[in-house]
Amino acid sequence: MALAQEKLYTIDDIYALPDGKRAELIDGELYMMSPPGTTHQRIVSFLNRTIGNYIQEQNGDCEIFPAPFAVFLNNDEHTYVEPDISVICDKSKLDEKGCNGAPDWVIEIVSPSSKRMDYFIKMEKYRRAGVREYWIVDAAKGNVFVYDFENDDINTYGFEDQIPVNIYDGDLKITMKTE
Repeated sequence: MALAQEKLYTIDDIYALPDGKRAELIDGELYMMSPPGTTHQRIVSFLNRTIGNYIQEQNGDCEIFPAPFAVFLNNDEHTYVEPDISVICDKSKLDEKGCNGAPDWVIEIVSPSSKRMDYFIKMEKYRRAGVREYWIVDAAKGNVFVYDFENDDINTYGFEDQIPVNIYDGDLKITMKTE
């Protein structure tokens, strides 16, 4: 007896979702997304402002995009993600649909439903795709896990720490404690 084949989803399936439904696609597997909570959105807003202001003040070449923003991570039809924050410095990767290839810096804000995705599945996908720096912000733990893939380095910071941004050679430091 033959085994049942699992459906291999594509980006067309993402675009066919009903209005208001969001999902990510990793290696042909569809992962439905829950709406973000208030703490999550406060962190995204804070990081978007902080990083965006830094880029503007430095007349930087990079651009920042908060979710929902399409990242076609592998330039194929089987992987589509929406990081909470994407920083792209190579503008040739950008078009009207989103980012084609790996952003330079990705930040994910952990929610109870996304832990496995953010800590394991996405981390490995981002590393393999060529993301230079990956942050996992875990508000429940008060920690930020910084993966500097370029230098094969991992550090953990508390929300009160000054966290250096490696893609900017540490010129930008972010303290998550916004109160």
